[in-house]
Amino acid sequence: MKRIVLFAMAVLAFTASSVAQKYALVDMEYILKNIPSYEMANEQLNQVSQRWQKECDDKAAEAKTMYKNYQSDLVFLTEEMKVKREEEIRDKETEVVELRRKYFGPEGELFKKRESLMKPIQDDIYNAIKKISEDKGYMMVIDRASSPNIIFASPKIDISNEVLTKLGYSK
Repeated sequence: MKRIVLFAMAVLAFTASSVAQKYALVDMEYILKNIPSYEMANEQLNQVSQRWQKECDDKAAEAKTMYKNYQSDLVFLTEEMKVKREEEIRDKETEVVELRRKYFGPEGELFKKRESLMKPIQDDIYNAIKKISEDKGYMMVIDRASSPNIIFASPKIDISNEVLTKLGYSK
């Protein structure tokens, strides 16, 4: 009997403590769309990415042309010339792979550029959310845009506009 009473009290205490917690939602997509510096940084990243992609595509086209020329000249080449041309083609293909990795790899130039442009904006958003949370006593703030499990949430707990106001972008 004692166990049942203790268990009931523990469940009641847990329920009471979880009800007292305050939660809020933010919509990061909405916030980012309303920050002009984010849009400019995104456009800058797209331009750089397209320029680097074109450079990689041009090098790949060179390698393809070299291979086509090699195939058409194959009958006229000596064994030594074949080996030399094959090496040149392999070197060009390796150059393309290295260039793609340099620009688009996990630690590539695009990653570094994105980090340098986006991190300050993300830090500002994080700090604004943290400050609002501390001021209003929120225990948790959930990003509505990245959580597919949220089916419905009251607009009353969405603090996205407050975050924009805190950042100086009144809505």
